Amino acid sequence: MAASVQSSAWGPLRLGMKRDYEGYLCSLLLPAESRSSVFALRAFNVELAQVKDSVSEKTIGLMRIQFWKKTVEDIYCDKPPHQPVAIELWKAVKRHNLTKRWLMKIIDEREKNLDDKAYRNIKELENYAENTQSSLLYLTLEVLGIKDVHADHAASHIGKAQGIVTCLRATPYHGSRRKVFLPMDICMLHGVSQEDILRRNQDKNVRDVIYDIASQAHLHLKHARSFHKSVPVKAFPAFLQTVSLEDFLKKIRRVDFDIFHPSLQQKNTLLPLYLYIQSWRKIY
Repeated sequence: MAASVQSSAWGPLRLGMKRDYEGYLCSLLLPAESRSSVFALRAFNVELAQVKDSVSEKTIGLMRIQFWKKTVEDIYCDKPPHQPVAIELWKAVKRHNLTKRWLMKIIDEREKNLDDKAYRNIKELENYAENTQSSLLYLTLEVLGIKDVHADHAASHIGKAQGIVTCLRATPYHGSRRKVFLPMDICMLHGVSQEDILRRNQDKNVRDVIYDIASQAHLHLKHARSFHKSVPVKAFPAFLQTVSLEDFLKKIRRVDFDIFHPSLQQKNTLLPLYLYIQSWRKIY
């Protein structure tokens, strides 16, 4: 039993490398004593994010979500199930006294998102990002031992930027499954229908929709950076994902906001180097 629990640490690591490559790279640059706990948090997030795409029926998805709700309850009662991610998450909770509310927010928001509906407006997308991506960052700050209102404020904006960018990046994939999740209010503003997106229409009005959504992500990054002088330097490693967010926003500008351009789906082979430089410069 001891051997299986010990080897369970590799589960979250492999899951992160495969399904959250950028998050995995960022986690490698965290202080050594924080790394395994953040791998566990990211693996937990990936497990929940995968539910929607890996089930054909909502009922099965709800059962998977229910498993994680019970798992979190059991973790806080010191009775984690013998599942690799759950065991590592339990260790992280014990080691850093993590706030249960943030874990439950991620689960609850992923559950609501099983409905498969487009976001009614950008605010709805931002709320989803706040409850998932920002909650993950609040937990990462706890792992780093940081309790600071300015760091939390930055985490809120960076999480929202991450959620918006993730929605944009996934648009071609969702379109291939005949689904569109882009905010409906912005689509309507530019006279763009779901069919335009599904047909990979590259007219100016479709690009305008993408421009408006990407601009909102850029704005959140700008806000997060506007008070970097007030954020403890110790918090900066938690915010390294701003490098990949910035990289995507620059790439999409270069292709004139054509969300279907093949270059947007390619991994940036220089990302590990950019992350290392950002980490060394102590900025976010």
